Parts: sequence; C-alpha cells; structure tokens
Amino acid sequence: MQQLAADIWIEEGPSVPFLGLPFSTRMTVVRLANGKLWVHSPIELNDSIRAELANLGELSYLIAPNHLHHLFIGDWLKTYPKAQAYGTDELIKKRSDIRFTASLNAAQDWPWAEQIDQLLFSGSALMQECVFFHRPSATLVLTDLVENFAPSHFNFWQRSVAKLVGIVAPNGKTPLDWRLSFFFHKAEAAQHFKQMLAWQPQKVVMAHGLVIEQDAQAFLSRSFSWLNKHA
Repeated sequence: MQQLAADIWIEEGPSVPFLGLPFSTRMTVVRLANGKLWVHSPIELNDSIRAELANLGELSYLIAPNHLHHLFIGDWLKTYPKAQAYGTDELIKKRSDIRFTASLNAAQDWPWAEQIDQLLFSGSALMQECVFFHRPSATLVLTDLVENFAPSHFNFWQRSVAKLVGIVAPNGKTPLDWRLSFFFHKAEAAQHFKQMLAWQPQKVVMAHGLVIEQDAQAFLSRSFSWLNKHA
C-alpha cells in the first residue's frame, strides 16, 4: 500500500468496465487512534491486501460511499465478519443482500468521528455521495464526485469521450451527467462544496484518477467551477 501520511494509505485495484470506459479502482485505508481500520470503497480483495491490513490494525469499518461502489463489499464481509458496513440509503436499498450496520444518510455519532469528518453531498436526482475528511492528514476522500484520470489511462477514442465528460487530468471534475443532474439544486450542492473547502484540505484522494497532493484547494475550485454562480 502507498502511505500518503501518518495513518492513511491508498491501494490500487484492477480496472472495471463502466459505460464503455476502463475505470481504475482505489481504496483508502485509515488507522484510527484506537488501532481500528476504516476502509473506504473496498477494492477486490486478495491475499496481499489481507496480509498488509493484518500488519496495520484491526479491520472494523467498511465504507460504501455511493450506490455504485459496492462490487466487492460482500466479499470483504465474508472475510471480516466482525466488520461493520456503512452505505448510503440508495445503496442499502439496492443491495438488500448485504448486512449494513447503518446508513450514511443518518446523523449519528460515528465511531470514527474523532479523526474523520463527513457530509452527504446531495442535490442530485442521480446519486448522493458521502464525502470524508481525514483531519490529521488534511486529506479529502472522494469517490466519484470528482474523477481525474491521467490522459494515458485511455486509448484515443476513450480519451476523447473522457475529455467530453470532463474527467481527464489536470482538469478532472464531476462527470457531465452527474453535473447536469444538479440543475434544480445547485445552491444546495454549493453549500456542500463550501463545507469541503472550509475543511482546508491539503490532499484529495479520489476512487478514480490521479491523487492531488499539492494545491488541493485550487484543484477543487476548478473541479467545482460549475457551481460558481451559486457559491
């Protein structure tokens, strides 16, 4: 695993096909002060990942931050039956076969709250996403809300489509279809974005694309420029 800062790591997984494009996968792992591990958007599990996690701490929390990021969480729960899974209302309804501890839509005292802030980015008729901020490392953890693929990740025709959708670095942003779905509720989305900036992130980790480790706020301002009139 690649360590971003103290007690936070990322791990790359294999690409999965989505809308005709190869989507790389990435999970984020945080070790909480009590030694428990918080895993965001779990990727395909293998022996190497299991061994690395065993060296880091006790796997306790599995986070499925939107209704698209659920492919592997069932396998993780089989391997770690004592872990608690959390998903959005949309995902819990979609995957009734998975045992979720609670919904990320509900306000409650989260067991990771001493190190990790969160908010539900709503306003879209298409999808909600719970976003997180690891305070000790000032890292914003996103899933699909911003995608920032390296141009070399795609072949020529795929790159043309990806640029049209707006998900190619260094100008990655919310994909076009999702942006359009906020049409009637951009003011709501703008309030969520203000909260994200108020956290003052220094790094941005996304499930898909290049990690931002410098000038994070400038990157976010470009990524969410579609909300400028409502900010």
